[in-house]
Amino acid sequence: MSDRLEDAITPVDAETAATHVDSDAVVAVSGFGAVGYPKALPLALAEADRDLELTIISGGSVGTEIDTALVEASAVARRYPYQSRPAARAAVNDGTIAYQDRFISAVGDEVALGSLPEPDIAIVEAVAVGDGWFVPSLSIGHTAAYVRAASALIIEVNSAIPREIGQFHDVYERELPPDRKPIPLEHPADRIGEDRIRFDPDALLAVVETETADDPYSFREPSATDREIAANLATFLEAELERCSIFDDRIALQFGVGSLGNALMGALSDIDFGDRDVYYYGEVFQDGLLEMIENGTLAGASATSFALSVEGQRQLFSDIDQYSESVVLRTAALSNSPALIDRFGVVGINSAVEVDLYGHVNSTHVGGSRVLNGVGGSGDFNRNSPLTITTLPSRHGAETSCLVPMCPHVDHTEHDISVVITEQGVADLRGSAPRERSRLLIEGCAHPQFVDDLKAYVERSEASGGHVPHHLESAFSWRS
Repeated sequence: MSDRLEDAITPVDAETAATHVDSDAVVAVSGFGAVGYPKALPLALAEADRDLELTIISGGSVGTEIDTALVEASAVARRYPYQSRPAARAAVNDGTIAYQDRFISAVGDEVALGSLPEPDIAIVEAVAVGDGWFVPSLSIGHTAAYVRAASALIIEVNSAIPREIGQFHDVYERELPPDRKPIPLEHPADRIGEDRIRFDPDALLAVVETETADDPYSFREPSATDREIAANLATFLEAELERCSIFDDRIALQFGVGSLGNALMGALSDIDFGDRDVYYYGEVFQDGLLEMIENGTLAGASATSFALSVEGQRQLFSDIDQYSESVVLRTAALSNSPALIDRFGVVGINSAVEVDLYGHVNSTHVGGSRVLNGVGGSGDFNRNSPLTITTLPSRHGAETSCLVPMCPHVDHTEHDISVVITEQGVADLRGSAPRERSRLLIEGCAHPQFVDDLKAYVERSEASGGHVPHHLESAFSWRS
């Protein structure tokens, strides 16, 4: 028996454990940032000769075992709150899977309070388990909330992840409304919880041993456009540090997950922060942050997932003792907490599909209808950060402008966004009226190829009047 199974717990194989999952079960799974998700059970379910119509609720993105194998086995009927794999994306867009993306911070509460389906069973990954407790692996997400809400529990114990990963964990579970107390976290790097998640021993149906690495992110090399966006971000932040008094002593930053966000982190090493302490307070810890910890740019980091590449994981595992002195993994309810984002004055930096002339942001749906992944945590930070920055290229390919007259799908309204940055420049929208915003965005962020057509659209729109002028006949056919 593995030394990761304490208190005389006896494991079973994945196929046996999978028989505990009903064909139409609501299954809550661990996983966030494409790590820390169960692997053996989903594959066993996908390979079983059963007619499954599962509802899958994860913390965030998960691996191919869930969002490819189960999907291709036609075993998933409904999905919450985020997906990022091509098979799941295709099934959502053709209507095979009913899908709703949600703001990450609230999903645990939505499950607990019945706004989302009540889980019949939670299937989670751990690095160790004992009587009434387990230590999560590379992500925490909403796992604690799901375990508390589910009627039953299956745990996969993955020996491919170092047991010492628990040194990063800080699991703090909040009370439910109306008796919820303020979160007693006073500093971005403080710890207020423990390294494990507690559960009712009577709920445990099975423990499965695995030794399977995650299927994590692969970050592309930054493009010339990425580097130009990063340089513009750095220039803007340097000026903002001098302008805004809340950053006199300390600044906390959040970056959205992905290759652009990872590239933007690299720009921080070029900023002169002076004597200020710099913290990362977000939902995912990406490769770019490892270097910033190493070179001393970051005083500390807080997240809910290690969304690292294979090389990033190798670097993290090589010196867990050192990294755990300055890096904390929390529940998603805290990493994305509106109250804590506000308390720490976190600067939210997220990407988008497109931005319209008045500052509305589409971050999820190409053409307004075909979903990419989901809104994720960008809504938490865009609505609660004192400074919200949307970064994106000015165009996609050679013929598609990322600055458009009207977004066909809106995830973040004009009221949420402070600043837009492209490789062309910066548009600071704070305090500006709609007609002013359209000019700031065209002058600061539009690709030169589209400037004349965008200006012509503004002229047509303003001729019709209105506080937010639009020419609806040409809003989606504005190119000359």
